[in-house]
Amino acid sequence: MSDNDYKPDANLIKKPKLKRQGNYVHTSFLQGFLETLASIFKDKGVLLMLVIAPIIYGFFYPWPYKAEVVQEVPVGVVDYDRSELSSTITSYSDASPNLIVYKYVDEEAAIEAMYRGDIAGYLIIPRDLERNVFSNKSAYVSVLANNGYFLLNKQVQMGFTKAIGTVSAGVEVKRSVAKGAYMDTAKNSTQAVPLRIDPMYNRSEGYGAYVVPAVSILILQQTLLMGTALLIGTWYENKKQNATATGWLGRITALSVVSFFMGCFYYGWVFSNQNYPRGHNMSGTLLFYALFALTVSTLGCLLGMWFRERERSMQILIFSSMPIFFLSGYPWPTSQLPEFLQYVRWLFPTTSGMHASVQLNQMGASIAQVSEHFYHLAIYWVIAFILLIGVQHRQINKAETKVF
Repeated sequence: MSDNDYKPDANLIKKPKLKRQGNYVHTSFLQGFLETLASIFKDKGVLLMLVIAPIIYGFFYPWPYKAEVVQEVPVGVVDYDRSELSSTITSYSDASPNLIVYKYVDEEAAIEAMYRGDIAGYLIIPRDLERNVFSNKSAYVSVLANNGYFLLNKQVQMGFTKAIGTVSAGVEVKRSVAKGAYMDTAKNSTQAVPLRIDPMYNRSEGYGAYVVPAVSILILQQTLLMGTALLIGTWYENKKQNATATGWLGRITALSVVSFFMGCFYYGWVFSNQNYPRGHNMSGTLLFYALFALTVSTLGCLLGMWFRERERSMQILIFSSMPIFFLSGYPWPTSQLPEFLQYVRWLFPTTSGMHASVQLNQMGASIAQVSEHFYHLAIYWVIAFILLIGVQHRQINKAETKVF
């Protein structure tokens, strides 16, 4: 038999070992933690989302609301009566810190001013108002305002209501004195049961103190989700996305630590700089935010593994902020949401994040009083972590099936 006729035994030929697609990059907690921290500060896009963007938001988002309360709203007065009483109403209205009064000769001129945006509303004082008031006849004045802009409309109504209420009380005093009552008795009889309104937790009734602390949680969530998904997308491009469960815990902890420091920046510097109500239960607030950051980081890893591509995760997450905010039950009462949406809102960590953060930090609630939010986030974290490991396992098996 010649050498050309020799055929080696197929069983003796060593087949090259195929590299398993499920090779884990991070196998220990410490390795996952340290290398994730290093990756965050090496990737400019991830660093921008996780650190720089929250800081920029912290400086500029509260800025437009620095005045807190809307004051000196321009309004009009149309005085058809031209009496001493109508002049008093106009003067008291102009003295209100809520209003700046401009006089118009008729209602048509006031409407034109509203169309131009010169005023936010106007008061009509009808003819014979003073005569009807002191004759005990039916009399009223009308306030018309742009209800499409409720913040301005509220100030217009409040300013005119206070002014007219003060004038009305004076009229009642004059009537009582004219009937023979003593001045002190007449003054006391105008309001038999005095009303004192004492706002809690937001004593200035500022709009910034209402909206910024809640939206800050949304900002921290969305930047953390997008930054985490970007990082996972980078790992996918470099075939470094897979890790053991312990390795994933290290990765998630590293992301949570970065987010926790951003949360401290908001609770410490941003809210203090804006003089918002804060710090009533600081230990509970920080404990809660640590759990919140852990949950959102895990969700970000899950979404990153699901989307795989950096651009796709950004495209989807960037448009989710407003729906999440509206469903949180903060800008609109939860009880007034459609029943289906009352269940859907629990799919987002911010539902618990906003309410618990405000209740702990601004209102001083105890951990026990917001325990349902702690339970929600804890259960959310467990489910998200199980799904994360499950998605990775499925992707590894799918990749190995293609190879073999």
